[in-house]
Amino acid sequence: MESPVGGRLGPVTHAIDERSNVMPLFRNVIGVATITCLAHSIERYRESGKDLRINQRISRIEQLLAENLRGEQLLPESPRSIEASTASTTSTSPSANQPPDSSSVQVHFAGKELGVISLLTGTPFLFPEGQEWITARTGQSVSLDKLSPARAPWEKERGQSFNTLLMNMNALNPFELPDLGILRVYVEAFKRSKVMRRIFPVVDTELFEETISTAYKQSISSFTYGQASARVCVIAFLTFVSRLPPVNEIVGALHIPPIDHDLLATRAQFLMPQVLQESASLDSAQALTMLTLFELSSGNMRATNYYAAISARLIFMLGGNLNGDQTFIHDPRSQQKQQQLRNLFWIGYTIDKDLALRTGQPPTITDENCDLTLPPGYLDRAFMDVEDDDAPFLGPVFPFDLRLSIIKARAHRELYSVSSLQKTDAELLKSIRELDDGLEEWRLSVPPKWRPTMSFSSETSDSNMSMHSVMLRLNYHLCMTIIHQASGRCKAWVQGQSGMMDGVSSSMALSVEASRSSLCYLEAAEHVVVDGVFWTLIFYPMSALLTIFCSILQNPLDPHSRGDLDRLNVATVMIERIFSRKLPDTELEHFKLVADFILELKRLAECAIDKAWAEQRAGQ
Repeated sequence: MESPVGGRLGPVTHAIDERSNVMPLFRNVIGVATITCLAHSIERYRESGKDLRINQRISRIEQLLAENLRGEQLLPESPRSIEASTASTTSTSPSANQPPDSSSVQVHFAGKELGVISLLTGTPFLFPEGQEWITARTGQSVSLDKLSPARAPWEKERGQSFNTLLMNMNALNPFELPDLGILRVYVEAFKRSKVMRRIFPVVDTELFEETISTAYKQSISSFTYGQASARVCVIAFLTFVSRLPPVNEIVGALHIPPIDHDLLATRAQFLMPQVLQESASLDSAQALTMLTLFELSSGNMRATNYYAAISARLIFMLGGNLNGDQTFIHDPRSQQKQQQLRNLFWIGYTIDKDLALRTGQPPTITDENCDLTLPPGYLDRAFMDVEDDDAPFLGPVFPFDLRLSIIKARAHRELYSVSSLQKTDAELLKSIRELDDGLEEWRLSVPPKWRPTMSFSSETSDSNMSMHSVMLRLNYHLCMTIIHQASGRCKAWVQGQSGMMDGVSSSMALSVEASRSSLCYLEAAEHVVVDGVFWTLIFYPMSALLTIFCSILQNPLDPHSRGDLDRLNVATVMIERIFSRKLPDTELEHFKLVADFILELKRLAECAIDKAWAEQRAGQ
């Protein structure tokens, strides 16, 4: 079959990504240019893969392409026809008369507005429609305390313990600084751990010596102006860095007493009002950035949100959102401070975009107000052997690929912001296609050794597994999920528009496949996942499980549903093996909530499949 640009689509001998199936959706708006893009997409996405499910569907994709190429040249709809179509569908939208919650994002799946979620693809706080849909598909009543609790089961609530510590602060002396000798040990361990310095460049160790000197130069009962920021910076450094596994391994050999993280975090919180009365400084920006990372790694999303917002504001006040031409800065120390400020900006940027997806809150940092020029030499070092402590330190690579964070920001803005909710189906699907193209462009730019495959199954292998590759893969598949999951709110689901349904359902299928890949890769990479990352990573498998659960309920008779049900079964055991290792006793109760949540998903999914098969047999 010849493409309109002279290329040839030969027999399919390799698995390809089904994402190209979404392209025909835009034919009424984009016209023949879209069909040409689809031809290119099928050529571009041909890769040797091992997921037979995708291979089995390629014939349907090429059939859709052939039908489009044989059709007449389609012209874009007139503005009037688009306006009329929009008007006719607005009243049937499930959310037409329901304003969105300001602190959450509405979750749709296959045209059904299930409720709102505090984590974009996480726990749904079910609307009546969502409850009715689950009940109708499963024949079971929904246990709201398990499936729709007051907060996500993997979101830690530490307010009560903090209150207790605050009440005892008078006896504990809130102004007391950590022992200087112990602090020096952790500073030296952080210097030696090049891996952590690459991923979390929270301080410049040379500049940090000035901070230590400022923090400890006065008695603990008195302050000079600016000293509060230095003291909180020291406390925040010890609070966060002492949680990092490689640093703990170095310190552990010296038999240093364990750090009381909650006590230190409470001391930092106690001093925060004084910090906010001082002028913005590198110390205050570093302190708030480290406290943000600490709360995020501890599962305290509420505190993470607050600290991240303050941190972003401080960085903006200091000009960290601007790249700045350092050729005009003749003072080497000023250049060093500016570079560290940009490191803080990029840490804050990646956290901000991740939080927007996890919490439903709008981003604090808007791209329009930032210079997003990547750090010098970033692309050269981003995919070197990041986890080799013997390799020379060439500069930071940050927790996530910065380009993926930029894609996350764009996805939130174009698919999940308040303004994006007003988009027509055609506009929404155009955004999905463009974001998908951008994500694929990023994927192809990654060196082959690190490049995520578009789909990952138990038959796929990756000889380069490490925590760095785990974070890379999980974030890639998360981006794929959130981009294509947005098709779930298309009005075509409600109206049953046959011309659109093939495309939107294929887009939703890509979201589900990306979720499967997340779980499969995490299971395969279990041996490289470090201990103590429960709160950091748990969002990714839970997000994937929710997507798969909704897919089973939507298509219980689909050939993949039984396999997906098995994934829910395996997930409980896998998550327990990976995340309960060295989990403190005080946090085991949170893990049990997660396990109960997954078991409830599995129970309801199994009921949905059994009910569908029983109804089919009864109708024969």
